[in-house]
Amino acid sequence: MAQHPPLTRYLVEQQRAGVTLDAQLLRLLETVASACRRIGAEVRQGALAGVLGSAGSENVQGEVQKKLDIIANEVLIDANDWGGHLAGMASEEMDDVLPVPATYPSGDYLLLFDPLDGSSNIDVNVSIGTIFSVLKKPAHGTPLQAADFLQPGARQVAAGYCLYGPQTTLVLTLGRGVAMFTLDHRDGSFVLTQEGIQIPPDTREFAINMSNMRHWDAPVKRYVDECLAGKEGPRGKDFNMRWVASMVADVHRILMRGGIFMYPWDRREPAKPGKLRLLYEANPMSWLVEQAGGAATNGRERILGIQPAQLHERVAVVLGSRHEVDRVTQYHQAGDA
Repeated sequence: MAQHPPLTRYLVEQQRAGVTLDAQLLRLLETVASACRRIGAEVRQGALAGVLGSAGSENVQGEVQKKLDIIANEVLIDANDWGGHLAGMASEEMDDVLPVPATYPSGDYLLLFDPLDGSSNIDVNVSIGTIFSVLKKPAHGTPLQAADFLQPGARQVAAGYCLYGPQTTLVLTLGRGVAMFTLDHRDGSFVLTQEGIQIPPDTREFAINMSNMRHWDAPVKRYVDECLAGKEGPRGKDFNMRWVASMVADVHRILMRGGIFMYPWDRREPAKPGKLRLLYEANPMSWLVEQAGGAATNGRERILGIQPAQLHERVAVVLGSRHEVDRVTQYHQAGDA
């Protein structure tokens, strides 16, 4: 493969190497990348384009929407609803699924996305991103319904995210490892800059919102207490804490150098199994992490094995360096015994 091939060439080469990648899926991934490029341009303009601040509305989860949340959602819809590669879409920002308009051909795939992850960071110019997941529609030719999207993460056919930071970076898996593409602003193309990404199994970094410590369950508090004890504690080494409050940025750091990310269940809303969305955030990020040699659980079981029951289902998330994720999972399982 040529040095720094563009995304399209990379996808064609993967297809020739035996990856299941038909014309519809190839078109879909190219379209998502193009939409991310447009979202990145809006993010870069910021206050100059009047896109910062609240939109004065709430999404289905009752969260205040930012102007860029709505813009990013519309960009992804407008880019994908006419090409014939999708049957429908589902978004963190929409109440229900969105079938492609009847005036356009219906494809074989489903696109799920968090259009702008890390919205709390928009107005302070900290890295944010778009997360996406692709599923195969269970039955071709039948009317689209929400149940079509309720598939375990292990059935994903593609997943990734685009990070809008110092560089605009697209990270993608097709089920054969993880590849990274950097946007070349000179010609507007995403070019391959790294593939075969591997997360070290051990780490000295953890990412969690420490302000919620008083609400954590015992296994999470035990793990973090051991990290904070440093060389003098049971782990025998010092740890650093990192927390960006943007899942894309935190997971990207883990893919680059290892670490563990935790957004656990806590006692503030005990009826909810977690904060993050299974379909739009946890599933795609968990598959990326697993494809890079890491692990991802809800504290007790593999996230990719969870059968979703609803479109906006939430889940606790522990992902990253395998040995650390295994330790947190063992602490939860021991507490259940």
